[in-house]
Amino acid sequence: MNTNKKRIFRLPFQAAVFMVLLTALVLSGCTRKEETAQTLPPESTVQVPTEPQMEKPTEPIEEIIEPFPEEPEEEPPGLKILIATDIHYLAGELTDMGSGFLDMVEHGDGKVTNYIWQITEAFVETVIQEQPDLLILAGDLSLDGELKSHTEFAEYLEQIEMEGIPVAVIPGNHDINNAGAARFYDGKRVPAENTSPEQFSVIYQEFGYGEAISRDSESLSYVYPISDKVWGLMLDSCQYRDGRKTGGMIDTETYDWIERQLDAAYEEGVMVLPVSHHNLLDQSQIYQDDCTIEHSEQLTELFVGWGVPLHLSGHLHVQHYTNSDPEWGGETGIYEIVTSSLATPPCQYGVLYYQDDGHFSYRTKIVDVDSWARETGQTDENLLQFSAYRTPFLEQVFYNQAYDKLIQLKDTDLTQEEMEQMAKMYAKANCYYYWGRAVEIAGELHSSQEYRLWMEHAGTSLPSEYLDYILDEARTDYNQLVWP
Repeated sequence: MNTNKKRIFRLPFQAAVFMVLLTALVLSGCTRKEETAQTLPPESTVQVPTEPQMEKPTEPIEEIIEPFPEEPEEEPPGLKILIATDIHYLAGELTDMGSGFLDMVEHGDGKVTNYIWQITEAFVETVIQEQPDLLILAGDLSLDGELKSHTEFAEYLEQIEMEGIPVAVIPGNHDINNAGAARFYDGKRVPAENTSPEQFSVIYQEFGYGEAISRDSESLSYVYPISDKVWGLMLDSCQYRDGRKTGGMIDTETYDWIERQLDAAYEEGVMVLPVSHHNLLDQSQIYQDDCTIEHSEQLTELFVGWGVPLHLSGHLHVQHYTNSDPEWGGETGIYEIVTSSLATPPCQYGVLYYQDDGHFSYRTKIVDVDSWARETGQTDENLLQFSAYRTPFLEQVFYNQAYDKLIQLKDTDLTQEEMEQMAKMYAKANCYYYWGRAVEIAGELHSSQEYRLWMEHAGTSLPSEYLDYILDEARTDYNQLVWP
């Protein structure tokens, strides 16, 4: 604990105009595009899929992603905390598994929504086997804020708590007052009932809100007692009072509440672990406006002045971390770890060992859907061989994004084969970037013929800029971090 705590004087908190970032790419939870809803047919006509049996939405391209490294067997010291985020769960009765739903999956941002039920069930079993001291879910629990998605997802959390494992949640930007809440029926996307802030806190009363030792009156932020030496500062960074907005912000009144909680923790000799859906720090050159909390510099200054070593978040869908003072190698400043989306291959979660002096060890693990499928008697080959299915699935989604952009370019003499190879290279780069492992292939991609073609023939396009960002940010493996 840093005993040299200092007070931070805040500047007036200003509202900002939001801009949609890279909407043409539709790449992450930061830039998801809402579709226009149509007239709602009677809900009784929708079939409920209990165990979706379906073919792959697209044919995979050639396997190009290397296996993930093996995980260490030795457990570090400290509280064992699992972190999952951006599950984007959809209630089964909200889709007929028809063409409208599959088109959303195939041309989405890489979430395996067509198997989200099985991924969720496998994750629940994983959490029970892991036996952590706490499971933290850092927002975007639902696909687009559907009330039925939240109520159904909460039933999974009940299974976890029945095994003696506490759960603490916060909302994400998709979860509350979302006009995009929908169900998929007869090839169409049609409106579904969304979720209010009051309904959210009631649904998840047993998963953080009911155990809170302090609640913010201006938001869904609260303090969760992880142990007698560590408090979770669960921050609601979402904007939903006048309809859902993508970007993150914390109200001035909530800053007052945060300072009071830090003062209380200091008096009690307790370490604080803050969690938000949106990012505290600029994690990516690609996503800043919609992913980083507005005016987060003052929140960062507050945490650093108090001596908070680590902040947890999601929203980005990309596995990443950074430090607020990177030039000092983590000796000063605060670290922020962004855990990638549980719904996006490889469908992983974070394992944090957190000590009451702020020392920590973090790494990711992949949900073993294959083993779950065998143990539960599944017959769908995609589930039984999910580790082989997930990578081509994600590659194909990213391949579609790149190829669709290339065929729209004018005044190029690219051949069909060149465009296919360029799209394939883009898919590979994006997969590794999402997985936090782009450092493994950055040199190879930068010197490739496909990269040269991107720069020469599509250098001003968004995918080309995106590739440059990926290669520039490929500095380390973002799947593990130990401090100090």
